[in-house]
Formats: sequence, structure tokens, C-alpha cells
Amino acid sequence: VRLVESGGGLVQTGASLRLSCVASGRTFNWSGLGWFRQAPGKEREFVATISQNGLYTDYAESVKGRFTISRDNAKNTVYLQMNSLKPEDTAIYYCAARNLRWGASSANEYDYWGQGTQVTVSS
Repeated sequence: VRLVESGGGLVQTGASLRLSCVASGRTFNWSGLGWFRQAPGKEREFVATISQNGLYTDYAESVKGRFTISRDNAKNTVYLQMNSLKPEDTAIYYCAARNLRWGASSANEYDYWGQGTQVTVSS
């Protein structure tokens, strides 16, 4: 599975962005998916996850109520809608896929990673 993220950019506090991650490979529709982020000098952290059928989602406490993960299996795409962005959301955002249908919050449980897209939120 190859994953390619897009949609990052430079925005002001309070703005919105929607990240997309397009996957190639026939296993996408059977994969649990996740979004992670890594800020400069920090470890990669969990943001959101979604199950294969889209019925189960989970979020980091820091983004609950502001971010929404969704997927379109017909388009092999997973999205991360980010609203009310804050400077502390600044990071490189990565999408990830795993060889199981359930979502997961640990980076170690994912098998495939994209190259990342930069999100910068100015104050």
C-alpha cells in the first residue's frame, strides 16, 4: 500500500484545513487507517483512527471536537477535517494503514506510512 498525503499549508489560528490521503493497493478497503503528527523536537503522536467500515473512530484528547476523520473506500481516500486550528497543531501530518480492519492509536500497529504533509498554524 502506498499512501500520499495532501492538503497541508500555512493558516491562521481558528482556520480550517482538510487533509487527504490517497492509497494505492488493493488492501486499502480492508485496512484500519490513522492520522499521526510530529512536531519539531517531539515524538510522533496519535491524532485519529478509523476502522475499515468507517463505523469506529477514535481521537486524541487534544483534537476531540475539532478534528474529524472519515474515509471513502470507493476513492481509496482517508480525510482529516481540522477545524479551529491552534498553533500547537503545527506539525507534519502522516497517514498510516494497517493490515487489520480495526483502528489503532499506536504507531507501532501500522504497517504503511505516507511521506507526510506540513501543517503550520500561525498565531
